[in-house]
Amino acid sequence: MDFSLLGPISVTTGSGELTLGPAKRRSVLALLLLQPNTTVPLEQLIDSLWEDEPPEHARTVVQGHVSRLRATLAEGGADAYGIELATHGSAYLLRLPEELIDAHRFAELVALARPEAAPGDAVPLLREALGLWRGPALTGTVTSPPFAAAAHALEEQRLAATEALARAHGALGEHEQAAAILYTAAVNNPLREGMVAELIRALFRTGRQSDAMEWFHRTRRLLDEELGVGPGARLKGAYEEILRAEEAGAGGRARSGAAPGAGRGATSAPAGGAGQTAGGARPVPGGAAPVAGTSADRAAAADPRTAADPRVPAQGGRGPVGGAPGRAAGPPAVPHLLPRPPARFLGREQQLAALTAVVQSAEPGESPLAVVTGPAGVGKTACAVQWSHAYAGAFPDGQLFADLRGFNEGAAAEPVEILRDFLLALGTPPERVPTSAQSASALFRSLVAGRRLLVVLDNAQSSAQVRPLLPGGAHCATVVTSRSRLDGLVATDCARPVALQALGAAEGTALLGAMLGAERVADDPDAARELVELCDGLPLALRAAAAQLTARPRWRLARLAAALRDERRRLALLSAEDTGVAAALRMSVARLSADDARLLSALAANADGHLNASVAAALAGSDPEVIQEGLDRLTEMHLVDEESTDVYTISTLTQLFARDEGPAGGSVED
Repeated sequence: MDFSLLGPISVTTGSGELTLGPAKRRSVLALLLLQPNTTVPLEQLIDSLWEDEPPEHARTVVQGHVSRLRATLAEGGADAYGIELATHGSAYLLRLPEELIDAHRFAELVALARPEAAPGDAVPLLREALGLWRGPALTGTVTSPPFAAAAHALEEQRLAATEALARAHGALGEHEQAAAILYTAAVNNPLREGMVAELIRALFRTGRQSDAMEWFHRTRRLLDEELGVGPGARLKGAYEEILRAEEAGAGGRARSGAAPGAGRGATSAPAGGAGQTAGGARPVPGGAAPVAGTSADRAAAADPRTAADPRVPAQGGRGPVGGAPGRAAGPPAVPHLLPRPPARFLGREQQLAALTAVVQSAEPGESPLAVVTGPAGVGKTACAVQWSHAYAGAFPDGQLFADLRGFNEGAAAEPVEILRDFLLALGTPPERVPTSAQSASALFRSLVAGRRLLVVLDNAQSSAQVRPLLPGGAHCATVVTSRSRLDGLVATDCARPVALQALGAAEGTALLGAMLGAERVADDPDAARELVELCDGLPLALRAAAAQLTARPRWRLARLAAALRDERRRLALLSAEDTGVAAALRMSVARLSADDARLLSALAANADGHLNASVAAALAGSDPEVIQEGLDRLTEMHLVDEESTDVYTISTLTQLFARDEGPAGGSVED
């Protein structure tokens, strides 16, 4: 007989899992298992089961649950395992061998592991320990503070074991394994500084310096936004350790005549050759020859022919580019700040080709600027990052990336904050970074004036936010993503828009196949097509639906499709933890004025989602001319689509959100 606390509460025997009943009964068992062979007072059980004032008959309820548990355990053969649920006055005692409890076995295995002293032995011990987990601890118990605290304590033990396993792999020199283990855990615990510190060390030791730096800067921003604090000693220590290692490596290379970047792990290019389109062409900014993104290739770029080109900064022991105050003498820093390529990215060939065309067809002397636009959840960031990785080799002087937080909770990023990150990544000493946006922007343009550099500005709120971040060099290229059309950039900076639309049935079904496996989708093709339709073809919604199905491997696609037909549940089902369609739309609506939010709510009442300005005015009870201006603003934000002159559509998911949430805009602008 096995008792499980590390996941859903369960009791398993040789003949299968016992039926434990409702949440309170499972919670009684969990509390007794958390204190095995110890008397647990009835009052403690009552306090744990009811978060608010317990009912008058609480004692009777608990006694009933204990009685039923005793009978269930007896039916499962508890006596044969030496298990007894006994009553001691007004307390209960679950007597059993503690090794039958998965949490006890987990703790014993972790205690036996010595990741630093005996890493070879520690790895299998810790893997076995972590393999006991089947989901969040104490799943199925009531949501009261005592159980939340107990679940948190168990989760802390799991995270500590995860860190120990990574340290063991690191001690064995298996840094790739250490990074892989820490990556998933850090994604789910982004404010756990110690874990992030170990992750960036592991990433650096595998040669992934850009990923390490990106993790540090992202965590620093999160700490500031969420907690209002800076990095702690462990995180800062790891960052400074990497900087010192880089400095020492740069000094050694300078003395030996090696090119910058030699000796570090190379960044692998996508299959098929980075920087090639289907026709074999590369985006070559300003006509400059493409250079592959590996360290060796960058070293080759520093030969005399390249150095003689006045368009390319010299790679020798010169001072700062253009004489700007910044990095000391030595080779310029080559940042690689792109996030990891999007997983299971499919399609979008037309948009990827359009991005390539923007870079290749720029007028002489102009810095190419593309704006990837579309509604929330359509995959703008994924498209921009996919293209940027594929063509990183055309930008041998580095790739910069920043999340401008235009449609996140809280305030959008200030340009001076992003410029500081860029200048530091380009090698500017912290004390020489200007504090004003105007001065920082001028220094940034000066530093990159002669470089072949890619700048990716994700999630922009407005054209005004973007302009100070644009590089000045003719051989630089910029890709911006936004839910807004950013017409201002089109007007003043000749930005070229690249619009993303929802996926069609074939592409949407292919994405489900990539996420779930082709066989599972092929078993239920009609349901797959219906899921695409119910998700409005939005990649974010389809990925959330795939997450639901991944968590329920026994479900057929038709079962989820049936659940999504219920419009009251659809948005809730199309969410996965902190991401989902409702959360994305909420951020868009938060950027609307109160009047525009009310208009959107009124439009949601239209039955078929198709309307014109007159219908919209009737729904909103307002003047058609005023409504026309509001429709234009909603169209610019991709909350409404103008199919043709005076013919507007609103997607089903947007309608459902606007009906459920009501007019909640104005929180940012008003």
